[in-house]
Amino acid sequence: MDLKIVELGPDRRPAVVELCGRALDLPEDAAEAPAVVDTLWARAAAHRPVFVWGAHRQGRLVGVLIGSLAAGDGDARGHVDLVAVAPEERRRGVGRALLATAEARLAELGAVEVLLAGNPPHYAWPGIDVRYTPAVCAALALGYWQDRTAWNMTADLSYDGSPALRPTEPAEARLAGQGVTVRRAEAGDLPALAEFARATFGGAWDAELAGSVGREGAGCHLAERDGEVLGFAAYGSSRPSWFGPMGTAPAAEGSGIGGVLLRRCLREQRAAGVTAAQIGWVGPVPFYSGSAGARIERVFFLYRRTLGD
Repeated sequence: MDLKIVELGPDRRPAVVELCGRALDLPEDAAEAPAVVDTLWARAAAHRPVFVWGAHRQGRLVGVLIGSLAAGDGDARGHVDLVAVAPEERRRGVGRALLATAEARLAELGAVEVLLAGNPPHYAWPGIDVRYTPAVCAALALGYWQDRTAWNMTADLSYDGSPALRPTEPAEARLAGQGVTVRRAEAGDLPALAEFARATFGGAWDAELAGSVGREGAGCHLAERDGEVLGFAAYGSSRPSWFGPMGTAPAAEGSGIGGVLLRRCLREQRAAGVTAAQIGWVGPVPFYSGSAGARIERVFFLYRRTLGD
């Protein structure tokens, strides 16, 4: 097979973006190819080892795989964050060869398991969108098994009367009467926000907050009382059209803080030209449905395989 796989450096970013723009079949994914590649490559590399392999045929880039190691100490998992194959090269073994290369390299670095799933805090999608049917078939054929399902919700920002854009001023006035201040977060708020996120929710949200506060095309809003953070909502960490993460202190649940913070962010996204906000990797579906009229629109299968099996 006249296929050569090599590790790519940052200088190949334009070629990778161009390939992803052609290879990602869903229009919304193709349109955001530059932001997806930057999220998985440049920004994720600040938090964990990231590897980019390119498949070449006769000197032409025909496939790319971005993989990474889990960031947690002692976490022996590798992730395949993105696989893209040029449309004219599909069913010619390109994806299989890229995946074999990634598995071998991740095993060398100590991974005992590989996930076809997002690697927070910087990820493209939770897993394989169910509409990418060939990718689902390929995962199963290569010995991966589905262990979870995830979904995104969409908030429609395209018209003035959207439930996602309902005014928040009355609720903010009510909260102010309870001593709660709601405002846009600034860079100096990041340490307190990160500590609140780690202590309350764990995980990698503090890194996602760092990608939202003070960045162009991103933002964060918080609620506080007497200097104590009660909740936050952020957007743009992965790309400008994505909302999240957000969280409210357990003691403040049911207060209306979450809905206010959510819609403040969505209004900013709309002002920036976003017409449909993606709420990524959703947990509380009823909350987003009730607070913003959001609907489940994207469903993902997450796969894993133990190396050596």
